[in-house]
Amino acid sequence: MEGTRWFSSFSSLLILTIMILHQGTCHARPDPAASSYGGFVQTRGTNFFMNGKPLYLNGFNAYWMMILAADPSTKSKVTDAFQEASKYGMNIARTWAFNEGDYKPLQSSPGSYDEEVFKGLDFVVAEAKKYGIYLILSLVNNFKDLGGRDKYVKWAKERGQNVSNEDDFYTNSVVKQYYKNHVKAVLTRINTITGVAYKDDPTIFAWELMNEPRCPSDLSGAHLQNWLKEMAAHVKSIDNRHLLELGLEGFYGESMPEKKQNNPNSNTAGTDFISNNLIPDVDFATIHLYPEHWLPSENSSEEAQVAFADKWIQAHIMDSNSILKKPLLLGEFGKSFKLPGYTLEKRNSYFERIYNAIYNSARWGGPLAGGLFWQLFSVEMDNWGDGYQVILQQSPSTADVISEQSRKLSSLT
Repeated sequence: MEGTRWFSSFSSLLILTIMILHQGTCHARPDPAASSYGGFVQTRGTNFFMNGKPLYLNGFNAYWMMILAADPSTKSKVTDAFQEASKYGMNIARTWAFNEGDYKPLQSSPGSYDEEVFKGLDFVVAEAKKYGIYLILSLVNNFKDLGGRDKYVKWAKERGQNVSNEDDFYTNSVVKQYYKNHVKAVLTRINTITGVAYKDDPTIFAWELMNEPRCPSDLSGAHLQNWLKEMAAHVKSIDNRHLLELGLEGFYGESMPEKKQNNPNSNTAGTDFISNNLIPDVDFATIHLYPEHWLPSENSSEEAQVAFADKWIQAHIMDSNSILKKPLLLGEFGKSFKLPGYTLEKRNSYFERIYNAIYNSARWGGPLAGGLFWQLFSVEMDNWGDGYQVILQQSPSTADVISEQSRKLSSLT
């Protein structure tokens, strides 16, 4: 793609500047007593470390894993996905540790869990360990898919609470306690396969408070900021060995209004990439990347989308380094075959462009240490798809692009 070579050179210069500015301050809680079961990933300044060596990450999202693992007829899809991912050098996956929806819910009412679905999550964790893949486990959804915070609010309303919309999730004390109870249930869960509590299992890379938190009724960001601070502290009170992140998309907010010019539109969704990630209990920052959905329709050409992606990544690299002084992960990106003009070659080129930005940061010691595409499927899962799915067995050229990124990142350690 025209401009790629210029972008790569620009990125190299930018990351070199970051290295000059880099202070190397330690912001993690190192765990000097790594358990006999294995060491936990730590952060040091803007980098991830495992057993004293820098750690770089190449991986995927697979929200569906727990649900399919809970059904004996589809359980093998989980194994197949990890097997394929490992084959192409991937070392991290992000998946849901929640489901309050109608189909195979993990939690059907406050504190009421389906043991068979929980065993499905046990299987996911055990298989990830078997194939040497870290897990990011997300604890609730911002959206109504699979229940989400809307379901928590409905539960409270059914029990007499004066709540009216899903943003009450962040302020109502009863709803907040429901969430805290779920956090405790997951973190203290004893895996029925490995016998290890989740909070003691180094296979888990990090906890994620929420998938893409937003609070559109409070654009000042105060409600979400207070909730994130409270829940981050709650997670750390139960488990201070695992890393913690927020699940943010990366929108800038009111703490530094001049940075809102980087947003794809004027709506911040009540989030604030700077102030949210400066919460002391947050170990690293995340961004997501969907210019095809975010940009206004009058400015959503393929060229505009690519230009936005470049700018979005570089702005967050700079701010993670100079302001947050914490590592950064690109938690979601992808290209849907449902988009006008889609071709497999365009998807591969887009992945390569994103991967180059990650690699250029990593090789100069910058904060962007990895990326996870949305989303990995096994074969014969079409009814779960949203257009973004990657089936490695059916897309060998995309598999090669992913494999090359794994190889390049592993060469840095």
